[in-house]
Order: sequence, then structure tokens, then C-alpha cells
Amino acid sequence: MTKLSRLENEGPQTTDGDIAVMNLESARRRAWCRFFQDPLREGVAETVVEHEQLTAQFVGDLSALDRLESLVNYLTDDPTCARTMLIRAQVASMMHRFADARHLLTGVDSSEVSDVNRLRLNIDQACGTNLDEVLDERRAAARKSGRTEDLIALGALFADLREFAEADRTYRQALQNYQDVSPFPVAWASFQLGVLWGELVAEPQPACATRWYLKAIHCLPVYTKARVHLAEIYSSTGRASDAEAILVPAVATGDPEARWRLADVMALQGKNAAAQEDVQAAQIVFESLLKRHLLAFADHGAEFYAGSGNDCRRALDLARVNVSNRPTIRAFEQAHTIAVQAGDAASASELLAAATVRWGATRAFQLSPLARHQLNKREGAAA
Repeated sequence: MTKLSRLENEGPQTTDGDIAVMNLESARRRAWCRFFQDPLREGVAETVVEHEQLTAQFVGDLSALDRLESLVNYLTDDPTCARTMLIRAQVASMMHRFADARHLLTGVDSSEVSDVNRLRLNIDQACGTNLDEVLDERRAAARKSGRTEDLIALGALFADLREFAEADRTYRQALQNYQDVSPFPVAWASFQLGVLWGELVAEPQPACATRWYLKAIHCLPVYTKARVHLAEIYSSTGRASDAEAILVPAVATGDPEARWRLADVMALQGKNAAAQEDVQAAQIVFESLLKRHLLAFADHGAEFYAGSGNDCRRALDLARVNVSNRPTIRAFEQAHTIAVQAGDAASASELLAAATVRWGATRAFQLSPLARHQLNKREGAAA
């Protein structure tokens, strides 16, 4: 396995990742016990939400979403209870039900509950809405607090805006500023740097991305998403056996993407029977998740069906759902690419036109492949 460079190996000393995950699981179970004893007790539900969010994000245990749905069912629907409405909005946002989350927040006075504005910023950023205002507030928050979490959020916004140098600088500052011992924020910032250099920049740098993914896994061995993304790099660079080794531990989490990527690796190695079995297993889980949490998995489902799932029509339907829910440049890029792949020229043209109307005046759009498609379309019309 590639060694970490001196730069990526520097940083805060954190709790052993496996121990941290065991501690998280113990804390999560204790929080649920306290919740069931008194669901409306101040701070109890919030703690459950925090632990389940970490479990889904880092451990890859997507049943956390089902558990959170059961949590909100225990809470009162009283529209005058600001705390309860905020919790319900947080859970809705985690499941990418952004319209529901916004509606719930309309009943919460931001002066009464301090986390309201933070959640509104998260929703706006996820949906590509009011990004100039979000950027101003993200910058102000990061400057004021210097907190790693605020810096990571700012770095992610810079990445969305295709300000890649600023994103890299901000993520690194987040690591430099970190003073705690929990490995989760360090793994998160490292993973974001891996995505930045492996997928988002105009000319990906797989060696750099690999080092950051390795750092994320070093901090948190169970980090399923980091393993999946690293395996993709290994597969694309002829290291199928390394990709298999990095994916096998992640399959046990139940995350269908780990099983799907393992299928691709099996196919690369000529293990076609195993590959087919893994694809079918991944599809079963994807369909189950899409049935229960469509908006949360529409983009990943679209990517699966556009690839190993081998159903371009299903992929395009899911990509359209994702665009409708969160019309970001990335969502439009995915949907347009799938439409072209499916040979659906009308849908591709429609998506390109909609993306141009929403994003055409931005620098981010000019750096997007969509801008080149728009230029080619205009040149073709003029010919």
C-alpha cells in the first residue's frame, strides 16, 4: 500500500479509529436507551441524531436512516415546539428531503434555536441555492470560530464553486487547526481532499488523491466511502488485487456501493460469476434503499444503473429525480452524461438548456463539461 507523504502524515494525533468506532457504537446505544426512557428530554434526541449521522457517514451503516425515521415518529408534531421541528428538519435534510426540511424550518425562530441558520446553510449549499450568501456566511463563520467543521464546510463550498485551490487550502487549514482527538473530522477532511484531487479538478491527480484516501483510512479503517473511492483509483490504474483487498472489509457494512465496486473489480480479474453475484446483491440493496429513501440515494442509484447495473433508462429516471431535488451543477452533469449515454438526445438537450439557464452565468459553469456541450450545440446550430 502506498505510504503517506510527509505532508499528509503530519497532523493531529487522534484516537485509534477502531476504538473510536466502538466508542461511537456504545454511545449510540446508550443514547437510544435514554431516548426511549424520555423522548422529549432536552438534548437526548439531538444526541441520537448526531451518533446516527456519524454511523451512516463513516461506518456505512445505512440502516441509521431507518432508525432516525423511527425517532421522529416518537416526537410530537406540535408546530409550536421549535426544538422538535428542528430535529425533524435535521433528519429530513440527512435524507435529502430538502423541501420538507425547509418547510419544517419555517416554524422555527432562528433567534430561539441557534442551529437553525447552520441547517439552512447546509440545505442551500446542498441544493446550489443562494451560494453567494452561503459563501459570505461560511467565510464569516470559519474566520470567527476557526473550527475544523466550519472550515470543511467552507472547503466543500469552494469545491462546489470550482475554486479548487481555495478548497485545497481550506481543507488543509481545517487539518492544521484541529485540536481534538476524535478521528472523524480528520478522516472527513482527508476524504474531501481525496475527492478534490481524484475527481473534481480538471486534471485529476490519482497519486495525490490516493495519499489522502489512505490518510482517511489510516485515521478510520472502517471508513467505507474512502475505501470505495480508493478502490476506484486502484482499479483504474491496473491494481485490481489492491482494489479487492481494500473493498472486502467494507462489504460487511451493507453499503451497496462497496458490493457494486467489488463486482467491477471481480470482472476486471475475470471472475465473472463472482462479479455477477455481487452486482445482483448490490442491486437488491439499492432497490430497497431507493424504495425507502429515494431522494437520499437517487444519485448513487443513477450511477449504479448507468454502470454495472446496466439500465440506462432507470439511471436517467433517477438522475432526473436528483436534479429536481437538488439542481446543482454536479446533478445536471450526471443527468446529462447519462442521457447522452442512453442515446436520449431530447433529454440531453433539455437538461443542458435547464443547466444553462440556472448556472450559465457562473464561473463554475464555464469550468464544467456542460459549457463545452453548450458551445458545441451553438456551433452546430450555426453551421
